[in-house]
Amino acid sequence: MGDIMRESAPIADRHADLPTNDEAEAFMATNPLIESVDFLIPDINGVMRGKWGPAEALGKVGHPGINMPLSIFGLDVWGREVESTGIHIETGDIDGYCRAIPGRINLAPWSPRPSAQVLMSMYTEAGEPYEIDPRNALQRVVDRFTAKGLRPVTAFELEFYLVDPAVFQSSGRMGKDSGPGPDQQHMYSLSELRGQSELFAEIRAAALAQGLPIDTIIKEAAPGQFEVNLKHRDDAMAAADDTVLLRRVITECAHKFGLRATFMAKPFLEWSGNGMHVHASILDKDGNNIFAGEGGDQRLQHAAAGLLSTLKDTLLLYIPGFNGYRRLQPGSYAPTRIAWGRNNRSVVVRVPASDDKARRLEHRMSGADANPYFVLAGVLGGMLEGLENAKAPPPPVEGNAYNVPLPQLSDDMDDAIEDFERSDFIRRLFGPELRRIFAEIKREELKAFDNEITPLERSTYL
Repeated sequence: MGDIMRESAPIADRHADLPTNDEAEAFMATNPLIESVDFLIPDINGVMRGKWGPAEALGKVGHPGINMPLSIFGLDVWGREVESTGIHIETGDIDGYCRAIPGRINLAPWSPRPSAQVLMSMYTEAGEPYEIDPRNALQRVVDRFTAKGLRPVTAFELEFYLVDPAVFQSSGRMGKDSGPGPDQQHMYSLSELRGQSELFAEIRAAALAQGLPIDTIIKEAAPGQFEVNLKHRDDAMAAADDTVLLRRVITECAHKFGLRATFMAKPFLEWSGNGMHVHASILDKDGNNIFAGEGGDQRLQHAAAGLLSTLKDTLLLYIPGFNGYRRLQPGSYAPTRIAWGRNNRSVVVRVPASDDKARRLEHRMSGADANPYFVLAGVLGGMLEGLENAKAPPPPVEGNAYNVPLPQLSDDMDDAIEDFERSDFIRRLFGPELRRIFAEIKREELKAFDNEITPLERSTYL
């Protein structure tokens, strides 16, 4: 353990990897018919913000970059300024520079006219990575692994529902008639996949055009619910980029077929919620899985212990919205207790069945609407905390974890905000300013839900 966790060579100068305009010029030479470009910047909630530009604007995506206000990271989930963050008009609403992430200038094949998109990250006017950008926050966690000669291997699983948008927005129903008798779940059904074969072919083609490593697509546990899995990557930054772009691919392709893809954590009370599971292992400097071989299982247990010990601190990263706490129900396959287990889908931290070389942890806490950069930062930071402290976890749970007398997670967003805001682990992971700003935004969002009178209340007391 000591050799694996020892610091190695200093972190390389990150500015050496900043993108230039060469990639944009090569892209335009290969795709001369492009008419427009979507410049994409995921905000603090993982919601895509940005701007549209003509094709020639691609020439600015390296240096100096595309101007956007730094305050884009002070918006709530509805895109409204949260004044208590202190990063809006109080600063003069200053601009930063959004710069292309290398390899992320791609075609947008769903567009009716030849179009491209660019995934970007935020830099200050002085050229420094902006500390409040969640992507830059994840990079700082990855840098800690690099300093120890370690490299995370990660993959995301993403669940979503396909719904009729008009019916879903007006009534909260799916808009899909399942016929007489009980609702048809069709779990793992190949016929249900065939029923959406054209849409999934479109998703696969768009993913291929953007270099997204889609693996399997399966029918999930509720009517109209599906899951797309991404392949494992030994580049944690790329894995998170893949996930934010995959959500955009699924959303845009579904829209083309007259459907809405919703990643809402709990769109239907009677059916399973949408999760975003993370699989993670760690390679040493020689490319070996540190969870395999002699001492590997002990290191895996230490990493699991770190995830459990930091779970209350990080819960707001995994369940960032009011609706997500409805997902935490016993028997729902969304975890409710601070527990781990082997080949057990009722726990937060699962060790999937695998051979020794592929031994890994699966983190099952996050809703599909969470910010993948924050989720992965929390997971990798928790694993590193466990490896550094080298403490054993409690015994693994066998059978139904919902019935085991272990510490229970709060299903109250207010508790999660307080735990996050007070957390020394979060301060060390993100720094005090990002911790403060995210907590302020979440508190404003919770206030908005608390101030809303529901239709049920009106119908009851009218």
